[in-house]
Amino acid sequence: MAAKKKKKKNKRVLAAACVALCAVLFAAFYNGLTVTEYTVKTDKLAEPVKIVFLTDLHSCFYGKDQKNLLAKINAQNPDLILMAGDILDDVTPHDGTIALLEGIAGKYPCYYVTGNHEIRNSGGDELKDFFRSYGVQILEGERQVVEIKGQLINICGVDDPLAGENVFAKQLDDVFASIDETLYTILLSHRAERFEQESAYPCDLVLSGHAHGGQWRIPFILKGLYSPGQGLFPKYTGGVYEMNETKMLVSRGLSRGTRGVPRIFNPPELVVINLIPE
Repeated sequence: MAAKKKKKKNKRVLAAACVALCAVLFAAFYNGLTVTEYTVKTDKLAEPVKIVFLTDLHSCFYGKDQKNLLAKINAQNPDLILMAGDILDDVTPHDGTIALLEGIAGKYPCYYVTGNHEIRNSGGDELKDFFRSYGVQILEGERQVVEIKGQLINICGVDDPLAGENVFAKQLDDVFASIDETLYTILLSHRAERFEQESAYPCDLVLSGHAHGGQWRIPFILKGLYSPGQGLFPKYTGGVYEMNETKMLVSRGLSRGTRGVPRIFNPPELVVINLIPE
C-alpha cells in the first residue's frame, strides 16, 4: 500500500513538473504582441500627449493585413506615431510594412527615421520615398515643430549611422542648431548605443530600438544576452535610461525573431508613451 501511494505521489510530482516546464517554455518562447506603457513627466507641457512608438518591425505580420497590430494601435488613439527605424527589412518582403502603413496612413501624424536595414537597401533613399507615399514625415537631420492640443513639441530625427559617421554627426548638429529649448524635444534615433553622444544635445527624450531587447533575457537576472552594436550583455536593451538630464526610451522592438534566432523571455512589444504635465 505504501509503495502504491509513493508511486501515485511520484506521478503527481512528475505531472506538476511537466506542467511547470510547459508553462516556463511557453513564457520563454511566447512570440505574441505585447503592449508596454510608459509615463514620462515634464514641466514643458500643459496637456497630456499620447505617443505610439514603433521600431524594428522588419515587415513581420501580426494577423492578416496586420489586423492585430493595427487593433492595438487604434485602441490607444494616439496623438502621434513615431517610428525609429527597421520598420522595413533588406531581406524580408515589404508586405507587412505596407499593411501597417495602409492602416495608419492619414489617420495619425506619423514620423520616421531610417534604421540600418533600411540604409542597406539602396542607401534608404528609395525607401524614404516609399514612406512619403503614405504621408509619413521623414526626418533626416531635421526637426519639425508639431502642434498638439495647442502646445508645440520639437520632433527631431537622424538617419542610422550606417549612412556614414560624418553624416550622423552633422545631422545631430543640424537638428539641434538654434532649437527652441523651451519646447519639449523628442529625438528619433535608431541605435540605443548612441545615447552618450546624443545626450550632449538639448534633448528631453530619445526614442531608440535596434537592440531587440538583447534577444535572450532571463527575468530578474539577465536583461539581454547580445545586441548588434553593443555585443554581449548589452547595456541598453529596453526601458528608460537617463544621462545629462536626457531620458532615452528603448523599445524591444516588434520583430518576431532575427534571421531565425528566437526571442527568449522577450516578446515583441508595442510601446505607448504618455507624456504628462509635471
